[in-house]
Amino acid sequence: MWPFSSSSWQATSNVKQEQRKRALGNTQGVDVSAEQSLFLRATASEIVERIQKSEWTASQVLEAFIERAKLAQLKTNCITEVMFDWARQRAKELDDEFASSGLICGPLHGVPVSIKDQYDVIGYDSSIGFSQWTNKPATTNADPVQTLLEAGAILFVKTNVPQTMFAFECGNPVWGRTSNPYHDGYTCGGSSGGEGALLAMDGSALGLGSDIGGSLRIPTAYCGVYSLKPAHGRLSYAGAHGPVAGFEGIKTVAGPMARSVKDLSLFSRITFGVQGRDYDIPPVPFQEVTLQPKLRFGYYTTDGVIKASPACRRAVLESVDALRKQGHECIEFDLPGSLEAGNIFVGLASADGYKTMLSHLGPDPKENALFLVTLGPKLPDFIRSIAAWVLENFVHDKIFSSVIRVTGVKPVDEYLKLVDRRNKLTRLFYEEVWDKFNFDGIIGPVQALPQLPHGGCDNFSALAIATILYNVLDMPVGCLPITRVDAKKDAITEDWTKAGGHGSRILEGGIYYGKKPLYDPVDMQGMPVNIQIVGKKWEEEKVLAMMSVMDEALGERDFGPGAWDNHMKSRGLKS
Repeated sequence: MWPFSSSSWQATSNVKQEQRKRALGNTQGVDVSAEQSLFLRATASEIVERIQKSEWTASQVLEAFIERAKLAQLKTNCITEVMFDWARQRAKELDDEFASSGLICGPLHGVPVSIKDQYDVIGYDSSIGFSQWTNKPATTNADPVQTLLEAGAILFVKTNVPQTMFAFECGNPVWGRTSNPYHDGYTCGGSSGGEGALLAMDGSALGLGSDIGGSLRIPTAYCGVYSLKPAHGRLSYAGAHGPVAGFEGIKTVAGPMARSVKDLSLFSRITFGVQGRDYDIPPVPFQEVTLQPKLRFGYYTTDGVIKASPACRRAVLESVDALRKQGHECIEFDLPGSLEAGNIFVGLASADGYKTMLSHLGPDPKENALFLVTLGPKLPDFIRSIAAWVLENFVHDKIFSSVIRVTGVKPVDEYLKLVDRRNKLTRLFYEEVWDKFNFDGIIGPVQALPQLPHGGCDNFSALAIATILYNVLDMPVGCLPITRVDAKKDAITEDWTKAGGHGSRILEGGIYYGKKPLYDPVDMQGMPVNIQIVGKKWEEEKVLAMMSVMDEALGERDFGPGAWDNHMKSRGLKS
């Protein structure tokens, strides 16, 4: 029996949410003034430039982002820890120093930055939604937090995550559920979900997230912002809390989320190659790159597991068309290894039956998004084998059956075999894709769906295989917005249904067909659609440069600072 019975988590949640409410202050009807909106429409890079020219002050900028963050919290429930008092003190200190010396205190001087709840900040909890982890304020800063502070950033809020951070929705018993800023019937994604929602509403100028299976890219896509998932080794992750300390089957990486490619580059210049407390970062700072005038891209519109929806397919094809018009070469190819990567990921992650991950729940009720993910290891081996056999031989779904087979507790020798399969898959991908085609970069959908309604992760967590592939391969991936869902262009048609590229019958049946399919372009009308741009390991800088090429090729399409306001006004939802 947990102390004070199973209702103790509710008491903890009530206390933490009341503390947040007091720290936020008035949130009813709040929004920025016309003058403050100028600050919100500036990128992080522009904020520093305007402060350096004595046109703005750090305090002015911070107050604008505080007011918008309050609105974002009211609409989406994206914030956990509130650090306004400390942020205001820091802004004043930066203003005083600049007034005295005329010099900025670093490349992020005065930039309001939000961080995912898992990163330690002195004096604040890093509970990641576990009631047992509350009221244990950090005594040191996480490595990337310290780097950002030394660069002049102003940290002012921490943002929400899903329970265990092993789902791509965003809710937990302590802080509640975070919604998509464009439609409250949809999730903002996860696990860096609160960051995505806050940035999309211009509630922060720059964000810090993390990624082990899509946790940067999925919320980035659902919310229509920008992110970079570095490969392991470019910046320190030390000081970030997770539910399975010591797990290295797949490396978790820290990475930036922003409202422009330029701001991703700014973050990367500051953080790459900075040694951390674990001494695991090669001394390789940000490297300036010059791209060839004509680039060679590979692209795909299906990963063979779940066929991309018409909206996500269109985003890839529009990207390809824009690049070709600029003289770049784009070649469609068959993507290898997605299902194998998914099975490796699930096999490694479930090696202890999720015992360690779930041990932190204590008295907390388990979120529904974790139901199917954690079900497999609970089943006896013979039941799991029978289920997989039935799926393969009677439902004729080899994809779903293979995932069922790989879940479950494993002895060390089986774990090592999975690690070996991971390494062999990486070598195979280099041989069959990078070496064979000599691509500069790869373009693909982030997921089969542009967004996910609340509860969609309960039974369709396999959607994440589209992002998991590049975690298993440990390759850098950029994510950027391309277009918005158009009900007329993106409907399920007979041609789309008959065309190739389909994957799991079970998964696609629930996603695209039936009484209440997850994919509903009418309901998703106007919501963002992103793509992934993938590079070889150690080529993060090239990925950023290719993202800039893509941005320029596509031209103005109303993403970035001010995009949420413009979209709401265009739909008559904001004056």
